[in-house]
Amino acid sequence: MSIERAPGPFGERPEESADAQVARLTRRLERERRARVEAEAVAERGLRDLYERQREIVLLGAISAEANRATSVEAVLRFALEQLCAHTGWPVAHVLLPAPPDDAAAEPGVAALVTSGIWHCRAATPYAPFVEATARRRFAHGEGLPGRILASGTPLWITEIAEDERFPRWREAAAAGLRAGFGLPVLVGEQVGAVLEFFSEATVPPDGPLLELAAHVGLQLGRVLERKRAEERLVHDAFHDALTGLPNRALFRERLELAVKRARRHTDYRFAVLFLDLDRFKLVNDSLGHHVGDRLIEEASRRLARCLRHDALLPLAAGTRSPGEDTLARLGGDEFTVLLDDIREDSDAFRVAERLQAVLQEPFVLDGHEIVTSASIGVVTNGRIDGADSVDALLRNADAAMYRAKANGRARAELFDTTMHAQAMARLRLESELRRALERDEFRLVYQPIIALASGDVAGFEALVRWQHPTRGLVSPMEFIPVAEECGLILPLGDWVLRTACRQLRAWQATFPAAARMTMSVNIAPRQFAQPDLLERVRRVLVETDLEASCLKLEITETAAMGNAARTQEVLQALHALGVRLSIDDFGTGYSSLSYLRRFPLQTLKIDRSFIDGMDREQESREIVRGIIVLATTLGMDVVAEGAETQEQVAHLRELSCGFGQGYFFQRPADEATITGLLAAMAPEVAPEAAGAAS
Repeated sequence: MSIERAPGPFGERPEESADAQVARLTRRLERERRARVEAEAVAERGLRDLYERQREIVLLGAISAEANRATSVEAVLRFALEQLCAHTGWPVAHVLLPAPPDDAAAEPGVAALVTSGIWHCRAATPYAPFVEATARRRFAHGEGLPGRILASGTPLWITEIAEDERFPRWREAAAAGLRAGFGLPVLVGEQVGAVLEFFSEATVPPDGPLLELAAHVGLQLGRVLERKRAEERLVHDAFHDALTGLPNRALFRERLELAVKRARRHTDYRFAVLFLDLDRFKLVNDSLGHHVGDRLIEEASRRLARCLRHDALLPLAAGTRSPGEDTLARLGGDEFTVLLDDIREDSDAFRVAERLQAVLQEPFVLDGHEIVTSASIGVVTNGRIDGADSVDALLRNADAAMYRAKANGRARAELFDTTMHAQAMARLRLESELRRALERDEFRLVYQPIIALASGDVAGFEALVRWQHPTRGLVSPMEFIPVAEECGLILPLGDWVLRTACRQLRAWQATFPAAARMTMSVNIAPRQFAQPDLLERVRRVLVETDLEASCLKLEITETAAMGNAARTQEVLQALHALGVRLSIDDFGTGYSSLSYLRRFPLQTLKIDRSFIDGMDREQESREIVRGIIVLATTLGMDVVAEGAETQEQVAHLRELSCGFGQGYFFQRPADEATITGLLAAMAPEVAPEAAGAAS
């Protein structure tokens, strides 16, 4: 029987030779050595990775701390460049930012990047050509390393710059000894807010961990940019108008204060303030709604801003310094202000005012409506009025000059003088007193007869409002009506006039048979005509006063009628369907289109008194009156001549076959008692011609 012997302590078998045992032992020792080396390598890699992670954490922490500490985005970007260059050992880095919207070289709607001027260079001299080449370029979408990052929104690595056909600065990079590069985007939301690019003097293959680190840095910087943009938006919104984006009152006052301080330091420095108000803007708001009104403000502001280029408006005299920056601001509503910096004389300000008015003359087409507007402009220059160079005084004086421009016919500019301040204060007092006048029943109506020229009979009356002021006595309508229109009091006042006039005619009709077919003419102000519920208001008054609609004649001006022809036709058709008679007042002073006159359901044209007044002296006035009468007759309309004051004028009107006249020659406007006496003295029946005025 055989007996097996156990292996030795090193695995040797008894039957093996010594050489075999040595060989086996050698292999075993080699395996153990390799295992030990691998374990040590794993441990070393782990330690190295841990070290790199710690360095990355330190880097990210340092950038985060600087982001919280720094007072500017530029400082954070510069710090990030330095830290990443120290981390990588790469010698050159640079920050690019989006080109500003007003960049003269920019293509409309095309994004591009330009240098920020923020660089990190280990040494200045060898890299100067590369820095200069970068400063000269704009990197469009997809162009070069920055443009490709702008297009993709992701980091990009270039192993060998000289072999990359899409790197336009390769010659300058080669001259500077730069071989490889990579870049990273700084994202704000989904937009590229900046691009950081880094360059090495060695050929370096893509480094995944480094790109990952760069992406984290980009995220940190993106949050910095996002926070900065939010802060800038808050500041911008605090100093700019939300509707137009123009500087608001606060920013305008700040810039005006700077101009005032500069003028006090430099006696040869001059500036001007223009206060601009859109004419008839309230009419647009009332008739077409605030949406269209806002659109008009937006479009007007764009036109004004486009034309407000100082060098185009005010050519510089030879040898003078470059002009400063002019400021267009919106104060609110339809009010704009302009600060003209560094003017030479008052006429400079008026040239700008004329330019601003000119750009508003072209009709605005908004939501299918053609709107014509203009601007009244007040002008004040510094140093013109002693003691009036504070910000408040300048704005107040420019505002007063603007109101003078409105009072003098609108669509014009007026230069402030000392009398305007007193007038402005008087206007404010008048507005305050007007508000109380309705409550205190201080308004009265007077009535002026409208006469059938062929027979001399009374065909109707025009109701005219008067203000019996408790201390000033009778206030002229020419003084208080414009103020009432500006401040909105014309609406309640107009309602009161319409109701009172209708009630009075109905009372006369109930008493005097001769008044049964007479009409009552009532002026409708533009803002009244613009009211969306005008038809309902008129209907309600007719019901309340029990007056037949055919006995009411509403007079509207050419300005109100032509402001929005489509709406005018709609409103007039509705009033005509109600049975109300319609008349165009002051015909010949506005801009009526004959096609509109033919389309509108009008029964009467009232010739403006300025033409009647000139008939005694001017053949031209007589021909104009003749033409209006022929036109009205052709259109089947009656004609009323306003302001007939002399026998000669009335004779001329009769020769021209004018149907009706109104003026001092027949009867001054009179109170209720006087007209009651006139009706009492009349025959019980109305002549046929008189009845025609009501048809």
